[in-house]
Amino acid sequence: MRRFSVQPKDINGSSAAIHGVEANHIQNVLRLSPGHEIQLFDGTGLEYKAKIDSLSANKIAVTILEKIEPRTESPIRIIIAQALLKENKMDHIVRQLTELGMTQFIPYIAERSIARPDTSRLIKRMERWEKIAKESLKQCRRSILPEIGPISSFKELLALGETCDTRILFWENSKTPIHISKESPQTPGNSIMLIMGPEGGFSDSEIEQARQSVFSLASLGPRILKADTAPIAACTIIQFLFGDMGNKFLDKA
Repeated sequence: MRRFSVQPKDINGSSAAIHGVEANHIQNVLRLSPGHEIQLFDGTGLEYKAKIDSLSANKIAVTILEKIEPRTESPIRIIIAQALLKENKMDHIVRQLTELGMTQFIPYIAERSIARPDTSRLIKRMERWEKIAKESLKQCRRSILPEIGPISSFKELLALGETCDTRILFWENSKTPIHISKESPQTPGNSIMLIMGPEGGFSDSEIEQARQSVFSLASLGPRILKADTAPIAACTIIQFLFGDMGNKFLDKA
């Protein structure tokens, strides 16, 4: 069954309206017609089985047949802070992390960040990342749209980390692997913040600030990963250890 996004404000009881790009795709690309059944998701955690009633310019009217509460979201909140990278590397990262179950993506400017776009360009990039996240959501069958932003400073990230249950900064010079113990508060709903660095790595000052803010400094292994590979590896490991990708820790607790 084809799957499309719909805005929560466009759902009214047993009826809904699909607008914009999704409406164009239904009508002019897929050429679906009244009577076709489709699946909708509103980005807040709900999905709907629906039937197309009518098609008009930039609007598809549907009847909602069933409300569904999917179970495709991670049991933990994964917040990934990524230093701005060059070119389209951030696009790739947002797409893959959305598939893996990321909850929030926070771009920031590190001391050694090479990419330093101006405010207007940053706004456009944020809009693009939101669009990429929504497209990825359709593909991976998640139901909650990850939050993108806000653009932050390193100091602001550390302050935000104080509200998280677990906070980890991945540093190429760390010799300590990610470790969990029975004393660690790893229960469904807990938040885990991961800070990933720029192409040039973290400065000594940033590492010291992270230590003072009680961030664990962890390694991703003996090989140096590219800046756009590291966040994918980190999120996968966290999902395996704490989330829903094969961890047996909670089963034994």
